[in-house]
Amino acid sequence: MKKIAILTSGGDCSGMNATIRAVVRTALATGIEVIGVQKGFAGLVNNWMQPLTTRSVSGIVQRGGTMLQSARCLEMHDIGTRAKVVETLKRAGIEGLVLLGGDGSLRGAHALQALGVRIIAIPASIDNDIPYTDMSLGVDTALNNIRYAVDALKDTASSHDRAFVVETMGRDCGYLAVVSAIACGAEFALIPETPFDLDKICSALRKRFNEGRDNSIIMVAEGAGKAEQIAAEIKDRIGFETRVMVLGHYQRGGSPTTFDRLLGARFGVAAFERLIEGCSGEMVGLSCGGLQFTPLHDVLKAERKEIDAVVLKLARMLVN
Repeated sequence: MKKIAILTSGGDCSGMNATIRAVVRTALATGIEVIGVQKGFAGLVNNWMQPLTTRSVSGIVQRGGTMLQSARCLEMHDIGTRAKVVETLKRAGIEGLVLLGGDGSLRGAHALQALGVRIIAIPASIDNDIPYTDMSLGVDTALNNIRYAVDALKDTASSHDRAFVVETMGRDCGYLAVVSAIACGAEFALIPETPFDLDKICSALRKRFNEGRDNSIIMVAEGAGKAEQIAAEIKDRIGFETRVMVLGHYQRGGSPTTFDRLLGARFGVAAFERLIEGCSGEMVGLSCGGLQFTPLHDVLKAERKEIDAVVLKLARMLVN
């Protein structure tokens, strides 16, 4: 193998640059050229590619996002487009591909692998909903971003006797909301995995304020409901001020934590080594502190990743 490519696809997350750096430096140290694909699969479709050097990846490990940029690419759903991508890779002499991304990106990787592209995928999604990995890249940084925001929010909430409803990302997975609720000492965590009774929540909030508690934080996963609507219902039922903070894309940015920098480096080196061993169609994941490789076919056909029972038990004891 003389030349490989690397691309970041779908939503960005902190830690991607650490992964890119690890792949590039490891490959160049073994005499293998690395091509960076710009803007995800769109870069393969439009041939937006450039060689990467050690200088290219110098000083990027502390930066959030991805130096290669990312984008959605609906054209990849078309088999003709995928065939065109395969030809582009062949003409460029690219013999292997490292891909970073979430569920949709893994599906794209699996489709290319079926057409003969040698590919290893790395799970990168703050939702932490990808099966066969304990943690995806970017999750730890997102949790720390949420923790920082909520800690600051509690200061102003206690100054005005307010309840704040804080909405986190996660689609249909409540991992960010429930873990940050534990870490921040929130009063409630509303997640799609567990039914909740807004009447009981309002009764508990009213009791807290009657006891002299000066603030309440309600974490809401976006898949469980809209923060604005929930806040309005709480205000109507209990009659005191309720404010909303939708964290949105703030959660995906920022300098990656040490955990994500190290995880990105481990994922990147392992993915590269797996490629040069001749393997393909696999995803590297974190399992009990070690790394494991799982066929993309198994990852994609697996049921939705459940929140760890230990985390839910902690939430039941420490939240509400």
